[in-house]
Amino acid sequence: MWSRTVSSLVQNIRRRLSTAVRRRIEDEGDWFYSSEWWGSESASNTILRSISDKGNGVVSVVAYPSSRPSEVYWPATERWLQKRFEETHPGQQQKDRFMILGYQWRVLRFNDNTRQSTAKILAAYQESEPGSVCIMQQPHCLAVPYLKSMVSVGLATIASCNFDLTNAVNGKKNMRILCIGHGGGSLPLFLASKIQGATIHIVEIDPLVISASIHAMGFPAFSVMTQSGERAFSKPDTTDEVLWKGIHERLLLYESDAEKFILNSNSVYDMIFIDAYDGDDIFPRTLWDPNSPFLKALGNQLHPEHGTVVVNLHSDSELLNPDGSIPSVLDHILPMGKYVSQVGRAYKDVIVGSAISCGGKDSGLGFTVSVPWVCNTSLVVCRGFGTKSWNYSKDMILNTLISKSLEVERVLNLPFSCLQYIKRGFILVD
Repeated sequence: MWSRTVSSLVQNIRRRLSTAVRRRIEDEGDWFYSSEWWGSESASNTILRSISDKGNGVVSVVAYPSSRPSEVYWPATERWLQKRFEETHPGQQQKDRFMILGYQWRVLRFNDNTRQSTAKILAAYQESEPGSVCIMQQPHCLAVPYLKSMVSVGLATIASCNFDLTNAVNGKKNMRILCIGHGGGSLPLFLASKIQGATIHIVEIDPLVISASIHAMGFPAFSVMTQSGERAFSKPDTTDEVLWKGIHERLLLYESDAEKFILNSNSVYDMIFIDAYDGDDIFPRTLWDPNSPFLKALGNQLHPEHGTVVVNLHSDSELLNPDGSIPSVLDHILPMGKYVSQVGRAYKDVIVGSAISCGGKDSGLGFTVSVPWVCNTSLVVCRGFGTKSWNYSKDMILNTLISKSLEVERVLNLPFSCLQYIKRGFILVD
């Protein structure tokens, strides 16, 4: 979930329009295309709308037209789907072709005004069954800047903690990731598609959000888990096999309260991503109270040597009063901004402080970075960085992260640069 103000939006649009003609846009999720997924109501189409009983109010998915990929590239995608069918069904003759209907942006909203997440979907059908349409979320497309920030700083950090990211990406090393808060599912889907060795557990409290992500935003249905810990579907259907070719088998989506899930988990995770806001745009206090069972249990489930936690937080630091307080007119718009420093200290104190009891070294650290174009902050807390954290200067930490970010871009073949998400507003957590 992301937050912003109207004034900052106007300034950003002007800045982006002034530079758009001077550079070639290669990333389909670039902020340049935000006017498409922000959309106008006249061009929108409501795909799903229902009322949540988990505190998220009215949950809806709205579709907007996408300009890319242009129609000239659709035949290549149709051939790609045909090849995928042949790979997943060797020896079985395909009777007809897959045909592309087009691409759309799908936006998950809470209460009609909070844009919870955005994804690009591909719609296709088989020639003999034009009424049978399947949709596939485009895993390479991260449309919202804070997600790119979380990926950039998170992976650069764990790589700086001597985790062998290259072998994990190539499938030669296992990597266990937990995502708390699902939304449309673009973050776990991106990670699973880029890191072949990753197994990703996803926790989402609202079954309506899970249903929306699958039926309206093209997330793999085979990922859904039952309360007993089994797959909801005994085997993937033909569509899942063709579209995902194994990616769906490394995604495990649980309907559960985050605290309950963590307290009952025996897993040890290399990375944990947290992006959990309710219908009122609030990050629940139970997820950051230093005395909460959740945060203490989270520390116990994190790898003691290189475990890294990344948290998405709303931030209005550029809009604060001189004394650091939030202007009253903005308090109801960005209610979490005033808690950013408290959340950072809580996570660092608990996560780093508990590393020793987990068998790790007292060498962890925490930092925040500002997300470009939107009022969000990425908080990172890690165990590692090789030596005592107090022997590191801010410049040394930042230079290490920048160096590792270049490795992350290369190894994952990212369509965007990590640097802009690492350097902006870098602050160490005390």
